[in-house]
Formats: sequence, C-alpha cells, structure tokens
Amino acid sequence: MSSIPVGSHALLLIEDVPEDVKLITTALRAIVPADQIQVVASGEEGLDYLFGRGVYAGRDTRYQPALVMLDLTLPRIDGLEVLRQIRAEAQTHVLPVVIVSASSQQRDVKLAAQLGANSFVRKSLDFVSFSETLTLLARYWLELNIPPPHPSAMVR
Repeated sequence: MSSIPVGSHALLLIEDVPEDVKLITTALRAIVPADQIQVVASGEEGLDYLFGRGVYAGRDTRYQPALVMLDLTLPRIDGLEVLRQIRAEAQTHVLPVVIVSASSQQRDVKLAAQLGANSFVRKSLDFVSFSETLTLLARYWLELNIPPPHPSAMVR
C-alpha cells in the first residue's frame, strides 16, 4: 500500500450496523491496518469526514482515503445521496467508491452505477466467501489500482 499521510486513512467505511462493521474490518485486517480504517455510522458523518465539516472540521481534506466502502441503507443521508454528493465535488469526484450492500435489487445496482459507483458488492451471509471478496476488493483498490492525480493537479 502506498504511504498514507499522518492523520488520514486508507479506507473510509460508511456503515451503520455494528455487526457488519466488525465483519468487514475483520476481513480487511490482512490488507488494511485497523488504524488506517475510519469507520462512520451515517451518511452525514461520512460526508463530514470527506469534506472536513462538523466533528471533522479542521481535517486536511487534501488527503482523502484511497477507497470508500459505502452501505446504501444509512441513517440521516442514504448511501445513494452520499455517492451523489461525493461525485458532485471536485475534491472527491474521482475517489473510488464501492457500494457494499445487502441489496441486490437491479434498481439499486443501476442507480449506483449511474451515480458513479466504481463497484457494487453484495453482502453475503457466508463469512468465508464475503471475507475473500472483501480481501480481493481491498487488494485491488489499495495495492494494484493506480489512482488518478489529486484533483488540484488535474485542473492545470
């Protein structure tokens, strides 16, 4: 994994179900150290983290996570609206966002794709299979993928 600036995180997990948070962070342990995962429990808090608002005011938003894992069903602001707002802002519009959801409804998959999700992964009840999927996903986005330049470098 590339060098992560102090005070930033490799991965932002936006998930409100504590059991799913534990499952996902446990599955990712081999790829992402626990201190490199920022977990937030609502869409609103996820946006606050990304844009340096609320309790995250003062966070250096030049340093964004290398990957956002986003649930669709969230309190206050749902995952699709979070995705919409991420894609609407220059500083986050190319940020990799993977939907990790219990839904497999084609309407959700289609809408997430239209809004710019990089991938859509269905949560599985089979821990071993889901863990393998998350490990592959994290390895791809955090180790193999070559991210685009920072948005500020792209406007020159």
